[in-house]
Amino acid sequence: MNQGLTSHASIRIGAGAGFWGDSTEGPKQLVESGNIDYLMFDYLAEITMSILARNRAKDAKLGYATDFPDVIASLAPQIHAQGIKVISNAGGVNPVACCEALQAKLRAQGLDLRIAIVTGDDLLEHAGTLRATGVREMFSDTPFPNQPLSINAYLGAFPIASALAAGADIVITGRCVDSALALGPLIHEFGWKPSDLDLLAAGSLAGHVIECGCQATGGVSTDWREVCDDWDNMAFPIAECYPDGRFVVTLPEGTGGRVTPETVAEQIVYEIGDPAAYLLPDVTCDLSQVQVRQTGPNRVEVSGSRGQPPSPRYKVSATWQDGYRSTGTMLIGGRDAPDKARKVGEALLKRTRRLMATRGFGDYRRTSIEVLGAESNWGANARARTREVVLKVALHHDKKEALESFSREFFASATSMAQGITGFLGGRPAITPVVRLFSFLMPKADVPVSVTLDGQQWDVPAASSSHAKGVPASAGVKPPYPAPVATDGECVEVPLIAIAYGRSGDKGDHANVGILARRPEFLPVLREVLTANAVAAWFAHFLQGEVTRYELPGLNGFNFLLTRVLDGGGIASLRHDSQGKMFAQILMDFPVSVPREWVDEEGRHSRAANQGRPHMETAS
Repeated sequence: MNQGLTSHASIRIGAGAGFWGDSTEGPKQLVESGNIDYLMFDYLAEITMSILARNRAKDAKLGYATDFPDVIASLAPQIHAQGIKVISNAGGVNPVACCEALQAKLRAQGLDLRIAIVTGDDLLEHAGTLRATGVREMFSDTPFPNQPLSINAYLGAFPIASALAAGADIVITGRCVDSALALGPLIHEFGWKPSDLDLLAAGSLAGHVIECGCQATGGVSTDWREVCDDWDNMAFPIAECYPDGRFVVTLPEGTGGRVTPETVAEQIVYEIGDPAAYLLPDVTCDLSQVQVRQTGPNRVEVSGSRGQPPSPRYKVSATWQDGYRSTGTMLIGGRDAPDKARKVGEALLKRTRRLMATRGFGDYRRTSIEVLGAESNWGANARARTREVVLKVALHHDKKEALESFSREFFASATSMAQGITGFLGGRPAITPVVRLFSFLMPKADVPVSVTLDGQQWDVPAASSSHAKGVPASAGVKPPYPAPVATDGECVEVPLIAIAYGRSGDKGDHANVGILARRPEFLPVLREVLTANAVAAWFAHFLQGEVTRYELPGLNGFNFLLTRVLDGGGIASLRHDSQGKMFAQILMDFPVSVPREWVDEEGRHSRAANQGRPHMETAS
């Protein structure tokens, strides 16, 4: 199958979903007022894969994002009339079933849209072979699990491009990297080749920016007050992409939200490690020199990404069950509510341990007591004094039966422990599997990938370093580092949020926190005080690994990678914030000493400290 270059000067790709369960308003607003060429849906995460695998185990016709066929069917007449192509990883662990469900709905409407599926990522049937070869977990070096629930390779964008070249109107994949959902159409439309490393990096960055939906249009931004009046009608993002790799982030007409250098920069640093080596199947991206520039209302141009050859191996993630968990929450009020809550949690552990022992069960493997509302996530830096908190107790045990003692006894605290206990949220604590992630690398040659369309199937080779021989990545022009600001020596202390903004996210048991200076002249102060050791000390109550600081000169900031900090991460974690989503907010309280004239000159930073509403400056 040969892909053909189209005559489009630019392509507009709208992101209609950032996760499984996202608002159905997203695809609707993009189709009705986004003037888009492609509509992409990103449904998958490691947690989602484990859920889909369990669903398929119960019913062979499940294992995909069941919302997807309904959403597409509801918009299918408009999609067909406008010639919009649809790309989604909604196939999960069962792309065939997803395709069949959608085809049935389209046929019922009398619509003829050609659906292609990309397969090859699902490696579950090879579990025995992988175990026999002695595969080890790439971070913890643990052995391969005995009974994995799912095993999926992160595929790239070229199979998607191949399906589009063959005439597909809708492409459904299993597990692929999220950004491939946007890169695939760009490869097809602009004729990009595996050797076009800078272009592949730029297209991957476009996908990375819009893949999480509203997060690129002001959702979960540091300066939430600037956009909160639009939360009821938040825009889903559009990437307007050009053949030379440039792209502009924008939004549909008549929607809320805001696209600024800050909102886009926050999304760029979301869930990355080393910005100079962001590893993807088709290209290794260097994002360290990326810059953002406001070019009009709700229009931000992104440039400066560079590409290097990809790895000859796919990253593969398996999920497996590691015992059971149970989590209970209750509201506790009154004077000294945080202390009462901790005592209730400790008493529940003591009581249920005794009851488990009488039944012949061993101790819990892990326990977690968090007092939500008392700043448990701030550790030693907590300062809240409150009369109303939520106690959360979570437990991990090898045996489901052992956790029944906790599930039964949880309610008993209402009459036998503290006064003010009420609001047992969610009723009796459920007992559910603990699902862990097992990641490893696998040669691309061992993972055959194919596309199926109209009953025809063909293989698509993966991009590899051999495609890029003799094609070095562009060196780029590094922005100059801002010089230290001359001051009169007098300083005042402000919270980090006064001079910086940022975003945090997770990768398994690791978390990242991207911190960006509000103005370039603030960067030297950040470089001096916000060291890796300082961040490690700030998160000492969580951190079991180490902290690495990476430079982001293009965005005037840093990315901090915190390893072994999420208690296993995802649904393996017993923590309420199991994905580090709050980490950037926690770090925003870090005290920073700044020249007094920064405060006196504008007055904005003192207001930020007092009101939590910092001034916004451009990140470019």
